[in-house]
Amino acid sequence: MPFTLSGFCEYREEIRKSRFITFAAPINSPAEAQAFIEQHSDLNASHNCWAWKLGDQYRSNDDGEPGGTAGRPILAAIEAQDCDQVAVLVIRWYGGIQLGTGGLARAYGGGANKCLQAAAKVELISRVPLHCSCGFAELALVKLRVADLGGLVVEEHFTANGVDLQLALGEAQIALLQSQLADLSRGRILLQR
Repeated sequence: MPFTLSGFCEYREEIRKSRFITFAAPINSPAEAQAFIEQHSDLNASHNCWAWKLGDQYRSNDDGEPGGTAGRPILAAIEAQDCDQVAVLVIRWYGGIQLGTGGLARAYGGGANKCLQAAAKVELISRVPLHCSCGFAELALVKLRVADLGGLVVEEHFTANGVDLQLALGEAQIALLQSQLADLSRGRILLQR
């Protein structure tokens, strides 16, 4: 089950006189990932290397480091931590000692790994779109049941007879919610895909 981050996180370390700061944050779009990278990059640093993953889309950048020694290890750390919808930026201030390609890959990938390990994570749940209608008096209880099962009320439209709801709920919870709504409404509320 993939995870995303609940918020911004940071990790700092020094490796052979080079200073590394790693920033990670949740993202919802490639544009959001680029905005995060631009906002947190330090133009005075030697390198601002980054990677992000959003479903099947991903990008990485070595920012002047030897090819494959920074961006790819950061991306590998994101995947190793089973993260998705995440951007990671590792900033390096060169300390005068060469790390070599293996050392660079370990430094960038390791910093990203440690940052993501320490971060507060949220499980990404695949939700199914559903529809139901209920009376005004039942609306609060329907919303409560949906929330208790980890679902979302995506939209609500008020009509003359009640409320039409667009919901999103995990596949495993659909049968339980249908049962609870049937009990609540004496069988009147039906979930539809």
